[in-house]
Amino acid sequence: MHMAEGLPKVNVAVSDRVLLHLLRHDHLADRFIVTAALTRPGIAEACAQHPPNVSRTMRNLVRKGWVSEHTRSIQNDDRRQKTWQLTEEGRDMAKLRTSKLGETKVLVRDKSGQLLEIESKDAADRLASDMSLLQVLLHAQHEGVLTWGDIRFGLIKQQDDEDSPPPPGRLQPLAGVHATYHTSAPQTRKVRGRDEELNRLDEWFEGRSAFAIVSGIAGIGKSTLVAEWLAGKQDKQPNLSICWYPCQPWDREVGLAVSLLHRFGIDEKHDPYNLIETLPLRPGAPLDVDTWRRRLLAYLTDAYTVRERFSITPGGPPPYWLIVLDDVHHIAAESKNLLGALLQISQKTPLRFVLISRTSLDFYDRRDVHTREIVDELPLAGLTLDETSQWLQDLELKDIDANDVHERTGGHPLAIEMLELYGKPTHEDWLRFLDEEILAPLPKDERELLATLAVAEKPIPWKALANSLDWEGTPPQRLIDYGLLIELDRGMWLHEALRERLVREVGSVDTERRKRIE
Repeated sequence: MHMAEGLPKVNVAVSDRVLLHLLRHDHLADRFIVTAALTRPGIAEACAQHPPNVSRTMRNLVRKGWVSEHTRSIQNDDRRQKTWQLTEEGRDMAKLRTSKLGETKVLVRDKSGQLLEIESKDAADRLASDMSLLQVLLHAQHEGVLTWGDIRFGLIKQQDDEDSPPPPGRLQPLAGVHATYHTSAPQTRKVRGRDEELNRLDEWFEGRSAFAIVSGIAGIGKSTLVAEWLAGKQDKQPNLSICWYPCQPWDREVGLAVSLLHRFGIDEKHDPYNLIETLPLRPGAPLDVDTWRRRLLAYLTDAYTVRERFSITPGGPPPYWLIVLDDVHHIAAESKNLLGALLQISQKTPLRFVLISRTSLDFYDRRDVHTREIVDELPLAGLTLDETSQWLQDLELKDIDANDVHERTGGHPLAIEMLELYGKPTHEDWLRFLDEEILAPLPKDERELLATLAVAEKPIPWKALANSLDWEGTPPQRLIDYGLLIELDRGMWLHEALRERLVREVGSVDTERRKRIE
């Protein structure tokens, strides 16, 4: 670099341009399939050189031992072409030149119009751009001043990245979809106990069924359990491809369908089976689940297409995707057909699903669980007495009896957390949580059944309890699965945490309930 008329001038040698370019694409080294960025035309375009100049420079770099020459398959091209990549010595030299050239002073005009002289390595951040160091230096060499918002920066970036997946959020039909799911297990509170449940998830993971349904009442630790298990799996299998989708009360099946397509690598530049066309264009329009299912099935069973899509990503194409739908009860009613389609697709594709729900799901039947063995169910109850005792021992709380706490809370993790915070086994916030999250959503007849049991002093045989309530049929299986209704040898009983809450309802309602069971 030299100074002329008070302005910094930049001049980058051709060999330095090539080294910086190859270092930026060093993740493609030794790949069987690479992008056009490593071919002579790709290098010439990125380095602003004529192809013959690139050939001469490459011969010099090969003689120095900084670059090696290969013949590779090129993505989106049927012909194999000559490509180049850095050697170990070349990588060291490229990093050294990057560090040195990054100190080169360049002029930028920032968003407010201020003219600044800064080091080239900081220019991209100042310009709110994703330009590489090479792009910054070439612009500085040819333009003198880099101006914030110059559209040419975007064009050059688009040309350099035309063979790579576009940045999330730049796609029209899938705009913002990358923010709707996580690619790793979320951070949660510490898991207490649950060894048996973690082992069951391990058994499911090693087995053949595609779906695992983790169900239980609110706050019982469903998401925490799955997140803990998943984090352990990620530690052992770093390349495990995960999509953790937290369903929201306002979610619709279209949102889930779009997020799944994005996770499977579908975008405007890679949509060989026209899956984006199956998405509704008008707000509120229904999703054509059948067409979406057929095309997604064709895409996921096309091994060559999937392999090509993920060939240049770290770890290559995933052996399968593990999809976690958290709080799926929010969309279960509207998305029954979509969930059923996913169950069908999972039988022939590399998809595994963990669904976390507070309610029973009806997109599958008992045969899928017991005969076909394509769905595993894991109802989650409260912590055992031993697990509760161990937790209380860790807290080192005095004058707290584990048996009393377990009897009054049923081993509900949230109640014990409230105990840890406030020193009360049945804190007001805990009771309010029971009201809002557990009792309020229950049907009136099921709630009354539990309230009647709450005033009893001992378990009641089902026949006597059913007669007192004019109940027809068997005990409500959902309440049993969730641990709200407990079937003992002596009769029916209820979760102690609910009993603590329901006995607070006094007056004529309480009197009527007591008369029923006399």
